[in-house]
Amino acid sequence: MEELKLIQENLFRQLSPFRRYLSEEIDWSDRLIAVKGARGTGKTTLLLQRIKFDLSEEDRTRALYVTLDDLYFLENTLIQLATEFSLSGGKFLFLDEVHKYPRWSRELKLIYDRFPSLFVVFTSSSMLDILSGESDLSRRAVSYTLQELSYREFLALELESELPVFSFEELINQHQEISQLLKEKLEYPLKHFEDYLFFGAYPYFKENRKTYSQKLLQTLMLIIENDMNAVENISFEESRKIKKLLMAIAQSAPFTPNISKLSERLGMNRKSLLNAIRLLGRADLVIELFKSTTGIGVFTKPEKLYLHNSNIIYAMDGKNFNMGAVRETFFANQVSKNETLHLADKADFLVNKKYVFEVGGKSKTGKQIPDSANAYIVRDQIEFGTAKTIPLWLFGFLY
Repeated sequence: MEELKLIQENLFRQLSPFRRYLSEEIDWSDRLIAVKGARGTGKTTLLLQRIKFDLSEEDRTRALYVTLDDLYFLENTLIQLATEFSLSGGKFLFLDEVHKYPRWSRELKLIYDRFPSLFVVFTSSSMLDILSGESDLSRRAVSYTLQELSYREFLALELESELPVFSFEELINQHQEISQLLKEKLEYPLKHFEDYLFFGAYPYFKENRKTYSQKLLQTLMLIIENDMNAVENISFEESRKIKKLLMAIAQSAPFTPNISKLSERLGMNRKSLLNAIRLLGRADLVIELFKSTTGIGVFTKPEKLYLHNSNIIYAMDGKNFNMGAVRETFFANQVSKNETLHLADKADFLVNKKYVFEVGGKSKTGKQIPDSANAYIVRDQIEFGTAKTIPLWLFGFLY
């Protein structure tokens, strides 16, 4: 265990002080906490920051961070680690990437039941269903999901500036006042927006912007090749087909799937194809959208598929991207984090089954939206809106 402590101390020396939104939303008093999210969103940093910045000096000596793909677990089990740690006075156990450990569900249940004074926080792939493991954790674990950076968080990281969060209702009802408030804080609120769309969704953009898209593309492949295999035990041939599916979506996003044609093109039957689409959704690689009147079941195909964020569009098809798709993807990504999102009948999106939005450039008109008090135009490349027109960039301040 001493080697694990040394690794932890080394990681502390490289730790960023920038805090993600989720660090304030988690109720850390729960004894078993799951933090899910896609690769690169900052789950590891979240755990390490909790130890270094939030625990008292005494509690830090009783805390341990470990990743479950460490060589330590070739000869030791998780339950052995927890037993030794607890007997030596340990209190806070932080476990990274539990989906890479084959008996994660059973041993976490044993740890929870055997060591009532131990607080455990674990991270996993966004695909992992913590309720579907071999042991039921539904009454024990509280689950949170860490989404990609919002535009607000990107600005906070880029400019080292604290910026406010607004609720969806505040934003649509008070967007003119909010625009003015943010204009005073940022001076040029649109200046960094294009940068965010290109490379701002994941915190590692700070490492090297020139190779960011290449690194993101490699990350996408690792999710399909490694994480999906770890969680769903998919074969190499299946992973190749899922890569082809993702590429097909990227080339035509927003993508309206024709299941028959896709099945023939990819050599997958309907059930396997729909399961592959669901996997991409669970992996936070695509956003599945349905109409509000559509019942969603295992065999129901989504009406449209968006890539999960605009950075993925650029990484996968940087020369041929459609700016309209980029704008719609940004809106869908930021809004769907806390709100219910559907396709609208006569516009782009229906939010919370009440508000209708048409998304476009600065010359976008309202011809496509219904004459309703709850219908809005969302325009890119404008700093301020009017009563029924809201700047696109503002939707980056919802979390």
